[in-house]
Amino acid sequence: MKILLTGGAGFIGSNFICSALEKGYKIINVDKLTYAGCLDNLGENQSHKNHIFYKVDICDREKLQEIFEKHQPDAVIHMAAESHVDRSIDCADVFIRTNIIGTHTLLEVALEYFTKLNNQKKNNFRFVHLSTDEVYGALDSTGIFNESMPYRPNSPYSASKASSDMLVRVYHKTYNLPTIIINSSNNYGPRQYPEKLIPLTILNALEHKSIPVYGNGQQVRDWLYVDDHVQALLAILHKGKVGESYCIGADNEMTNLMLVNKICEVIDNLRPSSEIGSYKDLISFVQDRPSHDFRYATDASKLKKDIGWKPKMSFKKGLDHTIQWYLDHYDRVSFEDARKRIGLFDSGQEIKPIDNTLIPQIPKEQQNLNLNHEGI
Repeated sequence: MKILLTGGAGFIGSNFICSALEKGYKIINVDKLTYAGCLDNLGENQSHKNHIFYKVDICDREKLQEIFEKHQPDAVIHMAAESHVDRSIDCADVFIRTNIIGTHTLLEVALEYFTKLNNQKKNNFRFVHLSTDEVYGALDSTGIFNESMPYRPNSPYSASKASSDMLVRVYHKTYNLPTIIINSSNNYGPRQYPEKLIPLTILNALEHKSIPVYGNGQQVRDWLYVDDHVQALLAILHKGKVGESYCIGADNEMTNLMLVNKICEVIDNLRPSSEIGSYKDLISFVQDRPSHDFRYATDASKLKKDIGWKPKMSFKKGLDHTIQWYLDHYDRVSFEDARKRIGLFDSGQEIKPIDNTLIPQIPKEQQNLNLNHEGI
């Protein structure tokens, strides 16, 4: 199967590519290479015979049309997105452009391509859209997200993803494009950009820097290991019902403070410090994020029942593996500027674009880069 994947140089995308290539899939990787995308995430798979890369913005309709026409994909998996809530608070327009306008552009090009396919290829074609459980809003201490819940986003990020979900739904209902929507809980694992909580905590600990915990640290998240997510995506691609949405979670709920403490305990064992008693001593409670959702919990029972998927990685093993990966790759992924605090908007603050000097720049060798393998 030939898959056109958007966002393949990012966290989930790169993990997906590494697994998919191993299973024999052919991947057309479309990624703009923003600050959070890096081809080094693919390792040797950058030059794999079944991988082709295009540095293309998903808002660029003409270039997307050329890629569809040239490679004739059997499916689209759409992962490209701006995804950091704090950044969306500081600069919502980037999220509107990529997550809404970009998704719409991709849907338009996919529909144009789909309508020209013969009946057999139409029956097999799929457009899988990766979204988030954050579109459902926040839970209190009880309850759980499922596919029938109304959307109640509370941040510019989740609002932009909710909007993109609605567009994907509309293109199925109105135009019969065979779409599937996936709403996933928080992912963790290797290759995640260090603006997110787990890698930020690991790297700050290694550098003996303050480990920030928002508010009182009692916000609850459900943590899903990235490869379990990847395997769910592949299962849904083949077995998912067109027009449906599927929630993915792993029943690993814990408060942010509990999570940070667990990370510190693991690093205490793997790399004890002679300068401090425990990395827990670095934990610092900081001003909370505006409109910080209290709790996410995701019910994956529909996915388990209809598709037969279930998570395989225990949280302890997954966290140990993740921490070890960052220890082994520290020189490549430290990105100190990525860990600076943003997203502290208040009513008296002027909304400004993010300072580009705070964003790691794309290496010159990755600019205007296409990795073309004519056989794909």
